[in-house]
Amino acid sequence: MRVVIPTSTPDGLLAKRGAHFGKAPFYIVVDIEDGEVKEVNAVQNPGHAGGACGNAVSNIQSLGTDALIVAGIGGRPLEGFKQVGIKVYFDNVSPTVEEAIDKFIKGEIEEIRPENACGVH
Repeated sequence: MRVVIPTSTPDGLLAKRGAHFGKAPFYIVVDIEDGEVKEVNAVQNPGHAGGACGNAVSNIQSLGTDALIVAGIGGRPLEGFKQVGIKVYFDNVSPTVEEAIDKFIKGEIEEIRPENACGVH
């Protein structure tokens, strides 16, 4: 399984988590097999072309992503991820990628609900 986490730095498992996936400068890509981290890579966020969140969805999808762990996400990109089959999980507590991945592997974080997306009232 390939999990992507937005971050402020390209420091792998020690990277500080980004607050909102679209504004994070980097994505940490973590491959998990049999409950263990197998590979970790940092990818620069290419950004939103023309301010459209559709590019953000395709950027994440192009990484071969199965799941995304975020501390914040807008309603439109959340729907976009749902449409392409990428599950989005919510964790606004873990300060590093390592802690978020540990919680993910243990099943301690849940999929984000649409009503918890940013800008949805």
